[in-house]
Amino acid sequence: MDKHLTMVAALHIGLGVLCIFIGAIVFFVLVGTGFLSQDEQAMWVLSLIGTAVGSFLLIISVPSIIAGIGLLKRQNWARILTLIISAIDLLNVPLGTALGIYSIWVLIQDETTALFNKESTEISA
Repeated sequence: MDKHLTMVAALHIGLGVLCIFIGAIVFFVLVGTGFLSQDEQAMWVLSLIGTAVGSFLLIISVPSIIAGIGLLKRQNWARILTLIISAIDLLNVPLGTALGIYSIWVLIQDETTALFNKESTEISA
């Protein structure tokens, strides 16, 4: 189960980074298109939309990256955060749905819970 847990962490980090890149691309394409049009209203609207979409993707991606890093370090809070993110990811068809199902399956296994409990008892001892 240790390999599955590492894979879930890597996938969450990877999907989070991918969403940040997509957000940056959307931002630059929309803002650039607005400036290329040389229409003041188009610049304003496209800049607003580009900033909103880019910011939204950044905001939803950062917790996934943080959770993935926490899972790699076997932090119990990261397991809970990843379960919450995975439940939300189920709405993100198709990649998020697949990742959400896989993550939830891995994180609710008794072996995975024991892995986190073992890590926390070693730290407290």
